[in-house]
Amino acid sequence: MSKIVITAATGELGNLVIQHLLKKVPASDIAVSVRNVEKASALADLGIEVRYGDFDNPASMEKAFAGASKLLLISTPEDESISRIRKHISAIEAAKKAGVKHIVYTSFAYADVDAFAPLAHVHLATEYGLRASGMPTTILRNTWYQELYINPSLQSYIDSGIIINSAGDGKINTATRDDLALAAAVVLAEEGHENQVYELASSQSWSYEELAGILSTISGKHVTHRSVSDSDSLAGMIHAGLPEGLAQFLVAIASKMAAGTEGRTSKDLEKLIGKKPTSIYDSITQLFNK
Repeated sequence: MSKIVITAATGELGNLVIQHLLKKVPASDIAVSVRNVEKASALADLGIEVRYGDFDNPASMEKAFAGASKLLLISTPEDESISRIRKHISAIEAAKKAGVKHIVYTSFAYADVDAFAPLAHVHLATEYGLRASGMPTTILRNTWYQELYINPSLQSYIDSGIIINSAGDGKINTATRDDLALAAAVVLAEEGHENQVYELASSQSWSYEELAGILSTISGKHVTHRSVSDSDSLAGMIHAGLPEGLAQFLVAIASKMAAGTEGRTSKDLEKLIGKKPTSIYDSITQLFNK
C-alpha cells in the first residue's frame, strides 16, 4: 500500500504537518522516517507507521521511503552548508532507488533572487539536485519563521521601550510554522502540484518600526525602534548575553533587511491554505494573551 512519507516528523514543522494531514487523510496512509523511533511513539499511537531513516545512512532511507506515493523531504537544520547539501542529495538518491513517485521539498523563499546567501545556496543546490533526478517534485519555498521574531523575548523590548538593531526601515517577510505546515499538508493530500515552485511568503511584510508600534498598542507602553550600525548592533546583542553565533546570524538578516531584499511578498501561501496567513499582530496578540 502506498504511503505519504514525512521526514523529520518529530521536529516542530514535521509534527505540525502531520497534525494538519491527519485532518485530510487517514493515519494509515501516513508513514514517517525518523532517526529516533522511540521519540515517535506518540505518532505510532495515532496509527501512523514509524520507520527508521537516517540522512547519514542511505540504505535506511531507501527502506524508509519504500512505497511512497509522496515524500515530504524536510530540509535538515544541522551542520554546515556542504554537509546539508550532501545529506539532501543522498536522500534524493535514496528516494529514486525506492521508487518514490513525487518529492515535496521545503526550500527557502526567493532562494534564486538575492536571498539570504547561507540558506539560499543550500536550498538552490538541493533544488538543482531534485531537477537533475528527473523525479516529479514540488518546491515549497518557505519564508522566515515568524516564531524567530514573535516569541517571549519581545517582552524585553516592552520593558526597555526600545528595539535596537541595524535593519533601518527595511522590511522582512515571515509566516508561522503552522501556516507553512498547513500548506505542505495541502500539497501532500491533493493531486496536481507536480513540478510547481511555490513562494510560501505572506502577502504583507513588516518593519521594526511597525513591530514597535504593535508592541506599543498591545502593551500600552511606548516602544520605539532605533537603527544603528551592524557592528554596534552585534556588540549590543553580545553584551545582552546572546551567543555570538546567533547574534551574527541576526545581524546578517537585519543587514539584508536594510538592503531591501527580505520583504518580498507572495499570494502562493494564501492560495494554498485558503486564508490570510497569520499576521504578526495576531501572533503577538496570541502570545501575550496566553
